[in-house]
Amino acid sequence: MLAKVLLALSLVPALALALCQPDGQDAYNVRLSIKTALGANAYEWSESEQFLFRATLAFAMRQYTGQETFNVSSVIVCDETPRVSFWFVVTNPSNTATLIPKNTVEAAIRLSRNRINSAFLLSDKTLQFLGIPPTLAPPSQPSLPVWLIVFGVVMGLVTVGILALIISGFIERKKKEKTIEDEDEEEKQERIMENDISCQTLEGKNGVNNGAYTHDEDRLTQL
Repeated sequence: MLAKVLLALSLVPALALALCQPDGQDAYNVRLSIKTALGANAYEWSESEQFLFRATLAFAMRQYTGQETFNVSSVIVCDETPRVSFWFVVTNPSNTATLIPKNTVEAAIRLSRNRINSAFLLSDKTLQFLGIPPTLAPPSQPSLPVWLIVFGVVMGLVTVGILALIISGFIERKKKEKTIEDEDEEEKQERIMENDISCQTLEGKNGVNNGAYTHDEDRLTQL
């Protein structure tokens, strides 16, 4: 009996390795760039880190399928390299000899991608599931409501329009004042010219006195 139990336990790793094959139909390749992401604060990849990875994948499968039967043992890792690259597959909890389809695993990863990245202090660029596109960043929410931004833009345009009207009216008034001043100046010049002409005309009517006759008139007046 003990021999059968030991034989069964020895076959489990062999079966797991048989299910997890690089470039397998339902296998995914993972690459982690820990030193690139964290620099001097980078941690070493170990069995404990691998256990955490398998646990986060089991969590993602539970979240996506709603089944509580996924465990760490459901995630099988193989072909691990020192540069932190490996392959993994997810087995069916109800039948560990079969694998969860690749598209189901991908959907679960995409649903919990941020939680997986946060567990290792990495991002989509430094924790890569090859074959799964990076998740899109959530749209940034403006600090101000949209209606308030639109209201501010409209009020700004109205203010600019009012200022333009005021400035154009001021310029137009200055032009009119300048025109009136020029017309007044022209009238003054015309009046001055008319006065000069009148004075010359009056002098012409009075005539010119002859000095010779004026002296005789004075002498005759005395006699």
